[in-house]
Amino acid sequence: MAPGLYVHLPFCPYICPYCDFAKWPRRASVAARYLAALRAEMEAHASEPAETIFFGGGTPNAYDAVAIEGLLADLRAHFPAPDASVEREICLEVNPELVRPGDFERYRGAGVTRISIGVQSFEPSEIATLGRKHVPADVARVVESARSAGIPSLSIDLMFGIPGQTPASWRGGLEAAIALDVDHVSTYGLTVEAGTPYAAWQAREPGAFLDADREADLYAAAIDLLGAAGYEHYEISNFARPGHRCRHNENYWENGEYIGLGVGAASYRSGVRWVQTRSLEVYLEAAAAGEQIPRDEERLSPERACGEAIMLALRTEQGVRLGAFKERYGVDVLARYAPIVAEYEPAGLLARGDGRLFLTTRGRFVANDVCGAFVTFE
Repeated sequence: MAPGLYVHLPFCPYICPYCDFAKWPRRASVAARYLAALRAEMEAHASEPAETIFFGGGTPNAYDAVAIEGLLADLRAHFPAPDASVEREICLEVNPELVRPGDFERYRGAGVTRISIGVQSFEPSEIATLGRKHVPADVARVVESARSAGIPSLSIDLMFGIPGQTPASWRGGLEAAIALDVDHVSTYGLTVEAGTPYAAWQAREPGAFLDADREADLYAAAIDLLGAAGYEHYEISNFARPGHRCRHNENYWENGEYIGLGVGAASYRSGVRWVQTRSLEVYLEAAAAGEQIPRDEERLSPERACGEAIMLALRTEQGVRLGAFKERYGVDVLARYAPIVAEYEPAGLLARGDGRLFLTTRGRFVANDVCGAFVTFE
């Protein structure tokens, strides 16, 4: 299968205090240089098909729709669809308050099939705590505009574990997303990253943050509410109406190959993983000069690659398909990882059935521990 293509657009109108992504406040001159650098970088790649295209950030719609339209035209020419007869998934992340009249019509005309809306919360106090700038009405407006423009799939991101969040406010956000009848909901637990303002806040006032038990209760509520509303819990953090799973992300969980363009972007090809420099100026200069972007590179050992493939598969509803896994990697999972299975299956965290090894519902609450055991197993 052709690789997925990820394009990083790192500029934001404001910087959220919990975010650790490669991002910078938007300045017009630098943003223009960055588009030129992306085009130079794509030209340095051999032209090849890409199964999906995903614009992430940063805040991709900090650029106007005309800029996105032009960049996507170049990307589609350089990375054509493997099957021209089938419309491929092209996803764009947006902040709701930045959506302008006519944006979605331009996006759809340029081939965008999926919009991921960075909502995080519908509760005004939580929105303020997160440093976001939208109001709940913006979300409804954006969903309506995208539907009117014919965007086939709409997704909303929601966050739990926000300081001050309550079970009632979390349920209210989930119910708001369901009421908007979006096709996909992603629910992410807040992660406090080192070096962010949130890390300093947590060090100063740890009691302001939810503990693991309270976060688990919120996650359980998401599973119950979204499941009852007809969303498939197809990956630990992701719920979709039938036919609306994110194909780009499914490629990651299937341990497929992917190409990353832009500052801080990651790629995985032929067992080698690399992450490009997070220095914006270094990236801009190297790309403009036609040089290879400086990067940290790692060739995975067969053992590490196998463990990571299991970890990724276990994140999904189907888990590890044992026969297909043995055919692809030459490894009998149940034999090689017998000690892990023997520990977690009786504990009710792993289960087997229909030729699969998968996390139970209980196992999803401690997925990092269970999945991590396969990665570190020797």
